[in-house]
Amino acid sequence: MSELEKRIVADLSAQVALVTGASRGIGKAVALALGKAGAKVACVARNADKLKETVDEIVAAGGTAAAFTCDVNDGKLVSEMVDVVKEKWERIDILVNNAGVTRDTLLPRMSDDEWDDVLNTNLRSVFLLTRAVSLVMMGQRYGRIINMSSVSGLMGNPGQANYSASKAGLIGFTRTVAKELGKRKITCNAICPGFIATEMTAALGPALEDEVKKRVPAKRLGQAEEIADAVLYLASGSASYITGQVLTLDGGLTC
Repeated sequence: MSELEKRIVADLSAQVALVTGASRGIGKAVALALGKAGAKVACVARNADKLKETVDEIVAAGGTAAAFTCDVNDGKLVSEMVDVVKEKWERIDILVNNAGVTRDTLLPRMSDDEWDDVLNTNLRSVFLLTRAVSLVMMGQRYGRIINMSSVSGLMGNPGQANYSASKAGLIGFTRTVAKELGKRKITCNAICPGFIATEMTAALGPALEDEVKKRVPAKRLGQAEEIADAVLYLASGSASYITGQVLTLDGGLTC
């Protein structure tokens, strides 16, 4: 068994998870892991075909999942979608805010739309989802909120003023939500992935990928499943005293 096959184990049976950006990459890996751990998974994204693939994989593995296509930047649609999930499965225990986009360019050339698109999808959507789901969790007096930030939000990255700002804002948001909701037994934490092997990083091309590996002490890209392992831990009962924290998974990039 290889090192990456030694997956973390968590029992999330009888729990309901909602994962945004579940159609590919890290979001898909997280949805599959939660389903394997026994949670019913509400998979949210815009691409219905890709979303169906995620749901089909969870079901084929013996899990329970449903697809919800939704524009996570629209407050009304988000509230309606959360209501449907709550009505379907009676509760929502885990929220993973993973939906994100990039519109990279240097600041002097960045358009208003490139700024707004990234801030809306990466930060506004987290506010909308967390606001809606927190109402359900407060009624239950239980919940796990996990926000997908980035090392770009910790150290910045040229060409990503919009992305870095959104991910840094997400860290401040996470810590505030943790303080507001902690007394209701709701935790809120952020994960900051470094360079992870996904479709997004594949688009960098081999030359840039090799350059990235040189910068990372671990000398490799991370795997989406490794991020999913961190989500499983933070979603589990073992992490009940962990809240307001930022967990960096970057192979030592930000050491």
